[in-house]
Amino acid sequence: MSAGGAEARLTAHVLDVGRGVPAGGMRLTLTRLDGTSRESLVDTVTNADGRTDAPLLGPDTMRAGTYEVTYGVGEYFARTLADGTSTFFADVPVQFKVAESDVHVHVALLVSPWSYTTYRGS
Repeated sequence: MSAGGAEARLTAHVLDVGRGVPAGGMRLTLTRLDGTSRESLVDTVTNADGRTDAPLLGPDTMRAGTYEVTYGVGEYFARTLADGTSTFFADVPVQFKVAESDVHVHVALLVSPWSYTTYRGS
């Protein structure tokens, strides 16, 4: 399928529910999956609002397929937990499918040192 329309984009958002704040400074990597092959597309860091400054994919690069966003929660909590508490997760990989290349897909993560929830936001 070809690249999407002007509204097509993939965005992400991370909230640290343990502290009740956006998860700024968390590393995100985006990979496109095709069978057994993996194509690394983006390596970025969230801003103070827990979002990336630019979409992970935009209208020129958005296409149908299977993707994985890996959230670097272990590094994030190692840096932000002032009391020395350890975190259970090293990374949180979230795999999802994009069926249409002309839509906005938003993958949100709610995370604490011991749990996470993800959902497709708007």
